[in-house]
Amino acid sequence: QLQASGGGLVQAGGSLRLSCAASGVIFSPIGMGWYRQAPGKQRELVARITSGGSINYADSVKDRFTISRDNAKNTVSLQMNSLDPEDTATYFCYMTRSGGYIYWGQGTQVTVSS
Repeated sequence: QLQASGGGLVQAGGSLRLSCAASGVIFSPIGMGWYRQAPGKQRELVARITSGGSINYADSVKDRFTISRDNAKNTVSLQMNSLDPEDTATYFCYMTRSGGYIYWGQGTQVTVSS
């Protein structure tokens, strides 16, 4: 139900924009955001945004990444600037709804070359 797109290969210092769209969703997401997982590492929260607009970022991406959402379209985006090889990972979008349900996207690969 969640389709992530926008990943790819980019050189260090470059930018990418990830998008995640929900299809067949009949609820209004409460939380939306992105996690990432690099090989051999645990999945970590990158950024999240609530329906009220409250935003949190991982310290490692503050001032470089910007999360946004479109409530009318049930989409969440992640603008990633000044990318570093340490940002290489598979990025997963998610959405939450009341009752504690969470929905995940399929993941999109981001590779940053040095």
